[in-house]
Amino acid sequence: MAKDTMAASQKPPLELLRESKSSIEEIIARMLSIKKQGTPKSENRELLTQMFLNFINLRQANRAILIEEERVKTETESPIDLTALQLHNLMYEKSHYLKATTSSREFKSKYPNIDLISEQDFFTDAPQPIKSQSLSNHDLMLKRLNFELHQRKEVCKLRAELEQRKKSLLEANAERSKFLSTLPLLLKSLKKASLPVQSQLCLPSPKKLRYHDLAELLPPPLYVVYSKFMAQKEAFEERIDVEVSGSLKDAQSYAKQQAESSDDDNGKRQRKRPRTESSDEAVHPLKLVLHVYEDETPDPKSRKLVMLKFEYLLKLNVVCVGIEESQDGLEKNILCNLFPDDAGLEPPHQSTKLILGDDHAFDESTTSRPYKWAQHLAGIEVLPEMSPFVTGKDTQNSDTASVSDQHNVQTVLRRIRSQKKGGM
Repeated sequence: MAKDTMAASQKPPLELLRESKSSIEEIIARMLSIKKQGTPKSENRELLTQMFLNFINLRQANRAILIEEERVKTETESPIDLTALQLHNLMYEKSHYLKATTSSREFKSKYPNIDLISEQDFFTDAPQPIKSQSLSNHDLMLKRLNFELHQRKEVCKLRAELEQRKKSLLEANAERSKFLSTLPLLLKSLKKASLPVQSQLCLPSPKKLRYHDLAELLPPPLYVVYSKFMAQKEAFEERIDVEVSGSLKDAQSYAKQQAESSDDDNGKRQRKRPRTESSDEAVHPLKLVLHVYEDETPDPKSRKLVMLKFEYLLKLNVVCVGIEESQDGLEKNILCNLFPDDAGLEPPHQSTKLILGDDHAFDESTTSRPYKWAQHLAGIEVLPEMSPFVTGKDTQNSDTASVSDQHNVQTVLRRIRSQKKGGM
């Protein structure tokens, strides 16, 4: 162990930092593997010892990096001061030259309103009849004025050509604008004419494609619910419709914020980004709407029974479900009675209770509640508060069967239909 510490101290700090980080990640992965596989935990003590040694190496590498940084800073202070002094002198000279240039430009000549080109450009660009190699100062000024007149005449000709071209382009744009104004009607008629072909080829509708695009921005729990219901509909032709509603702009903005936050975490920045305060019940911009029809088998005449709305509370990591456009208390009881002891009034798991408090309960008047069956459906594991060894074997088996039913989309839909028809 001492040899490892001595060997680590002889390595470069950055290499030691990378090796310690990789070793810690491997140890944590090994500990998680032991925990998941249920193997004996006798290796944990040795793994913890190795992890502490790696933490010591991290502190050593960090200290070495800070010492090196302080040394480099000390060595560069003197050149920086010298460079700053040279910069100050250069800025002073620049100010002096600018003042001299300004005073020269403000000098009033005989032709104050004409900005002539320089003499070098004049001898380079002027035609041979205008310029001459041996000129006095007065003749040179006259020649430069003649060249200025020549240039302005050429610019006037170019302007006339451009004006004519502009006129022709405006006429062409007017014709195209007229065509574009009639294009929506043409596209609408084309879309209407293509519907039979789309139906025969079993192509997905534009509305369905738009929902798939929106589904990519759903939070993971709602996406799990969306994928389960879509798989149930496509595999068994279940009489349901799944829609994604909400603000696309807000969802894209939230996804961008999450990506930037993830980039900051992966970059291991020392300066932390300021966290924005949000309420405990902040809701994701996108929601999932489920339309449940009366018959399980495909039937065009089947009427709509109920419409459910799935929401995701960001900070609480909770999925809430409610009856869309509910006006009476009868429809609320449909979801409350789907599974025993799941009225949706208490936080569904321990982390939510820690955030809200043990005595927190959701309002009975709200139609959207965090039912446990909704968490199971969304892939959010809800661990029992009591150990299976305390509750007993029979209770454990019944709870396991109940949780299995709550994972089953077909069972949830069947119970919703049964509760709705029973309440009617």
